[in-house]
Amino acid sequence: MTMLDRVLFVDDEPNVLMGFRRELHGLFDVSVAAGGQAALDMIVDGAPFAVVVSDMNMPGIDGIHLLRQVKKIAPDTVRIMLTGQADIETAIEAVNEGSIFRFMTKPCPKDVLVKSLRAAVEQHRLITAEKELLEKTLSGSVKVLSDVLALTRTKSFGHAQRVRRVVQQLISFLGIKNAWEIDVAAMLSQIGCVTVPDEVLLKFYRNDEVTEGEKQMFEAHPAIGAELLQSIPRLEGVARIIAYQQKGYDGSGVPHDDVRGEAIPLGSRLLKLAIDFDNYTMSGASQLDALHKLRRKRAQYDPRALDALGKIVAEALVYEIKKLHVDEVTPGMVLGADVKTKNGVLLVPRGHELTATLLWRLRNFTTIGVIDGSVSVLVRAENPSVNQP
Repeated sequence: MTMLDRVLFVDDEPNVLMGFRRELHGLFDVSVAAGGQAALDMIVDGAPFAVVVSDMNMPGIDGIHLLRQVKKIAPDTVRIMLTGQADIETAIEAVNEGSIFRFMTKPCPKDVLVKSLRAAVEQHRLITAEKELLEKTLSGSVKVLSDVLALTRTKSFGHAQRVRRVVQQLISFLGIKNAWEIDVAAMLSQIGCVTVPDEVLLKFYRNDEVTEGEKQMFEAHPAIGAELLQSIPRLEGVARIIAYQQKGYDGSGVPHDDVRGEAIPLGSRLLKLAIDFDNYTMSGASQLDALHKLRRKRAQYDPRALDALGKIVAEALVYEIKKLHVDEVTPGMVLGADVKTKNGVLLVPRGHELTATLLWRLRNFTTIGVIDGSVSVLVRAENPSVNQP
């Protein structure tokens, strides 16, 4: 049996609602709401509606204000105004305020109503299909860029993975909603590094001495990354976050402009903190020492984010390093030490999150004798005893 499209009718007259259900039975999956607030509750708490048809004059929330709210909380739902007052001012306000698909007057003949509803349902299908296509295209673009980074700059890819993990913890701790742009920005934060030589990147990741030319080369990578992304639909916000990832809360760093404090994108502030934290830990500092180093430069960081990182580090201290055979390791575990060949060549740096693909590679290396088959991973300590940092 074909699933019927869900349509919600909103009116303060029960007889009118009963009439809609009777006339449209078998044509649409009809729900009714006796007023604006009841309609909003149904939209928020239930399955999505393809179409909402609202009366204009209702006590409490009128049709215009209702459809305005529907547009905010369910933007894909197509909105129709059906009213007995067909004055031109009402129609203009309804269209301007609620992005109305159709404006119809009561009484409305059944054939006209059905035709309008079918057109609205088709519009909903077009909207959702276009959205799905865009999301799949966007997801594919992000994956391709991430794979390019993994293949061409393995150290930068590992750096981005670790930074992303810290950013995700900050997002969760700070209760940031709809943070997909920040997450994607963290994943692609190092994409501009494809233009920077490996030896220069390594110096920065280790906090080694660099020449002025190397400094300028590295400082350009956020702008290059942002330029690569800003032409991709829906990634404009991600591009801006990446462009400001080296900008200090006090206005220091690049870009060299007057932007500072809360004017810096929130995602950029989180990235700045996570990147510097990772640089310190990867150059040999413990997480606690890295946190102390950041606090000595606290003017460069968002104070709420820095405080959150302190609490995250305190929780992380209850983990310990445990040596496991590669066959005991599962995807998602994090390396507590570098994985090196028997000849001392670095394969995977500590802090790297192990994926299923990477585990297969390590098992293959074990089989042919390149590594001894044991890896060190982080596991939660059974009897943690730590102090707040």
